[in-house]
Amino acid sequence: MNKILLIDGNSILNRGFYGLPDLTTSDGRHTNAVLGFLNITNKIIDEEQPTHVCVAFDVKHPTFRHERYSAYKGTRKPMPEELKEQLPLIRQVLKAMNIYIIEKAGYEADDIIGTLSRRAAEKGYTVSILSGDRDLLQLATDSILVRIPKTKAGKTVVENYLAEDVINAYGVDPVTFIDLKGLMGDTSDNIPGVSGVGEKTAAKLLLEYGSIEGIYDNIEAFKPSKMKEKLISDRELAFLSRELATIKLDCELSYSFDDMIYENPYNENSYQIFKDLEFKSLLGRFEEGSIGKRKTLEPEIISVEDYDEFSKLIDVCSKQEYIGISYNTDRNEPVGIAVCTADDRVYDVKIINFISDSLIAGEFLKLAKSNTTIISMDVKAMLPYVSFDDECSLFDIGIGAYVLNPLKESYDYRDILSEYLATEDNIALDNISVKEAIVAYLSYPVILAKLEEQRLQKLYYDIELPCVFSLFDMEKNGIRVDREGLLEFGKKLEVKIDELTASIYELAGCEFNINSTKQLGDILFERLGLKHGKKTKTGYSTSVDVLEKLADEHPIIPMILEYRQLTKLKSTYVDGLVGYICEDGRIHGKFNQTVTATGRISSTEPNLQNIPTRLPLGREVRKVFIPEKDFLFIDADYSQIELRVLAHMSNDSTLIDAYNKDEDIHAITASEVFGVPLQEVTPL
Repeated sequence: MNKILLIDGNSILNRGFYGLPDLTTSDGRHTNAVLGFLNITNKIIDEEQPTHVCVAFDVKHPTFRHERYSAYKGTRKPMPEELKEQLPLIRQVLKAMNIYIIEKAGYEADDIIGTLSRRAAEKGYTVSILSGDRDLLQLATDSILVRIPKTKAGKTVVENYLAEDVINAYGVDPVTFIDLKGLMGDTSDNIPGVSGVGEKTAAKLLLEYGSIEGIYDNIEAFKPSKMKEKLISDRELAFLSRELATIKLDCELSYSFDDMIYENPYNENSYQIFKDLEFKSLLGRFEEGSIGKRKTLEPEIISVEDYDEFSKLIDVCSKQEYIGISYNTDRNEPVGIAVCTADDRVYDVKIINFISDSLIAGEFLKLAKSNTTIISMDVKAMLPYVSFDDECSLFDIGIGAYVLNPLKESYDYRDILSEYLATEDNIALDNISVKEAIVAYLSYPVILAKLEEQRLQKLYYDIELPCVFSLFDMEKNGIRVDREGLLEFGKKLEVKIDELTASIYELAGCEFNINSTKQLGDILFERLGLKHGKKTKTGYSTSVDVLEKLADEHPIIPMILEYRQLTKLKSTYVDGLVGYICEDGRIHGKFNQTVTATGRISSTEPNLQNIPTRLPLGREVRKVFIPEKDFLFIDADYSQIELRVLAHMSNDSTLIDAYNKDEDIHAITASEVFGVPLQEVTPL
């Protein structure tokens, strides 16, 4: 049985644009509207399983409605540029997917859908309409289904309307729904309607009198009221508004339902455009082994457990231009290494018998210093086991992928499989190192070619790759911490926190859990009667911005704010740091190279980059970090480097003048914003 899905292109694209955050490709093209459109339509297509699909678009051209009412849609804001640039893009995507597009100057997409829905139904098609515009509810019949996506509790849900559902929702049938729009108008389309008549009033009138004609046939019998006056004065507008709201069902269109047959949407062309737009989540729709998909990775895995076999492997590796490797570890101790030497061959080397970790490290160090390039998913992760240095021939896949697109959340082997090899994690193994070795090997030529294509080799080889060794040295050396000084500082904080707690209890008139938002809200806004914002299901808000507004209202507020600062200092910067101090008296944190989109390094386990400086007590924490005996800490930083680059690129005279006079641009900004003379601006 033939089943057609008619899609309101502009409406669904618009919904996709506002439903997803601003997404861009690595080269800056906006894609959120297109991806949102595909997510919604794919969901409906999966559910409907239509035999035919057609997308109707509006054309930027006056319609018969503009001729009847020049102000039609006159109050609409211009389309955002980020959305406008995606209009040609969605057409490219749909054409690549073999999905039929129809549009015609003088008609809106609604009119085209209305016409096609009736003609398809006459031919015996089952018809579904997808649109975010409720105007299309007038098209619902007992057999034509209108589907309206909406957001509910942060998720997209779809409301389904046959004729009966329209009656249940609005109290009128789909045909009378047009009269409803005529009476109440539509602000989004600038359809005037009758002033002062809303949806409920209009529905009540139509339920009683059947139509706009019925209302005006009986208008003289209405009791005197403002509504009666408005109906009489806006009579022409009521009929005009109904005319504007009526979807045309007999457009003159050139089309064939045969052209709308839905088949082979996931093909060579659509694969390439999805990949180009970086729609990683959609690549899984391409079948295994189909165009654009690498066949299931089924490498031959050769186990190496004795010295002779290992020697043969090293001989094989020495003849390769490049190899992929990954250490297999157990509790941070090496238990083996995976080595990929060909598209379909991985060696699983065990540290056993005469194969020692030092033997492995030595042989692969020799290879890296000769003519064989060592490829790894994460070079820094291997440095504790083998002494690679910046003279070795190495390639880090994760960093290469980061340089190509620093906006991704992660760069592990699964991401590389999907992004650069167009497949999923389908290697049926528990041994992650084997997977990493083969993915590193296979993706190396792809990523290397992209770096060359985008002229990013210098950034990669001169800055990012050498940085790996510096960061490793920083992690290995760590930073010395005065453990006793940190603990002593923690005790001082405890005393101050206890004093504050007692004072807060005294002002509150009872003891309570200061850390409980609910209990604190009850104390402040019910027991003490302070002003508060709207109470939610979970209680009153006691966020910092709320409390800061009340700082002068009651002496308990400044104490609570200070209590929060001190407990944060203690839990994060005393208790938190103490747990990371190793036996050598140092903290060996992790420095991450591929986390921030800006290229900055991030710090974890613990985060050593957010030790507080603004509060005097916060600065006390910094004193526990101490240099080695007879050494000094030295720090250097660019002075306002981003703004200096901005001044150069923008040629902005105010910025350039400030820098030529060696003025502090941040102080100038503060002076302007707060209306304070420049000489009176403080560091705070």
